[in-house]
Amino acid sequence: MSAVSEPAVSPSVTLRARPRPGLGAVWIGREEEELVMDVLKRKELFRYYGRDPKNPPAMAATLENEFAAMMGTKYALAVTSGTAALEVALGALGIGPGDEVIVPAWSWISCFTAVVRMGALPVLAEIDETFCLAPGEIARLKTSRTKAVMVVHYQGVAADMDAILAEARKAGIRVIEDCAESPGVIYRGRRVGSMGDIGTYSFQYQKTMTSGEGGMVVMNDPVLYERAVRMHDIGQMRVYHSQIVPPQVPSFSGSQFRMTELSAAVALAQLRRLDRVRAHCRSVQDRVRRGMGKLKGIGYRHIPDPEGDSGIEVYLYLETSELAAKFGARLNALNVNCEKTTGTYCHYGREYCVQRQASSPSASPFASFKEWPAKGYRKEDFPRTEGLICRFLAMPIGVLYSEEDGDYMAAMVRRVHGELLG
Repeated sequence: MSAVSEPAVSPSVTLRARPRPGLGAVWIGREEEELVMDVLKRKELFRYYGRDPKNPPAMAATLENEFAAMMGTKYALAVTSGTAALEVALGALGIGPGDEVIVPAWSWISCFTAVVRMGALPVLAEIDETFCLAPGEIARLKTSRTKAVMVVHYQGVAADMDAILAEARKAGIRVIEDCAESPGVIYRGRRVGSMGDIGTYSFQYQKTMTSGEGGMVVMNDPVLYERAVRMHDIGQMRVYHSQIVPPQVPSFSGSQFRMTELSAAVALAQLRRLDRVRAHCRSVQDRVRRGMGKLKGIGYRHIPDPEGDSGIEVYLYLETSELAAKFGARLNALNVNCEKTTGTYCHYGREYCVQRQASSPSASPFASFKEWPAKGYRKEDFPRTEGLICRFLAMPIGVLYSEEDGDYMAAMVRRVHGELLG
């Protein structure tokens, strides 16, 4: 498709200043400073021991306790990134060579590469109008080697968990909830991450809550907790964790994904602000959605629980990709932040999948495929996904957006709709 030039703005339009996007990072302030300075003044940067061995530092432990309480799980484990959280979750579930994990074709790089890093095969699945895993895909894709499904709650909206959980339980496979882009989101009274076997979160800089880098793994099963602890700390089960869950799992070779006290301090301040971020974005989103109303030729993202999403983006579906490109160009010319994509792409079109490599050729789960791209890793194998991603626009909503910004966004959508579709 040829590039779409940005149209000139009609002189009759009074442009509103383009709002600054951003979530947790742009609200960093006094709370983060106070907690970070507390760590620095104590000079205890490592969570498991400091100046007094009998009283280890408590920042990461406090973060875990408050995170578990908010998300409604028994256990939480702080790690170094959302990608690390996925690897810890996969390791905790014992997933490795010869196993298969169902992954939405449209999701972040780490969802695919974390599975490959464990030596398992990522099996790509279609998404639906939620932009999350489509119900029915587990039944379609499951084989005797399928050990888990990764449900990605994409950009602030929960997947259709009732249908997906029922399908996974019937198939006898484990459920990993990737909540990297949806911390605090609610699905019918429960926080995402608490419904499957294990949940993961990211605190990367652009996320709803951030510590620059960082992540969390949550679960209710004590065995999964111990295995996650060992996976994130080179096979060890230190005294602190042994007091939470008595060790019962043999030590194994893990990795090293321990969160520092400094990262935990920033994440803790952000966690305590998480529901305020969500409430603000939902308020602005409500102004946008009510202001747009129903517009002929435009569809909206399906939200299984409209009371539970985080409000961080408004999605519009146009009838064709060409129309979506024109619509987005005109909105941007009117100072409405609007992107064709949001940094996520289909795995089957990305280099790490096209090249089908792991860190060692013999470690690649694709090594046995005689032809490549094989069925299930080609664009033509995903008509439903392709039919959605080629004709949508995403309008982000940040914590610095005002209700007036929301009203302006809605008015400009109506204006462009009148120009192109009216």
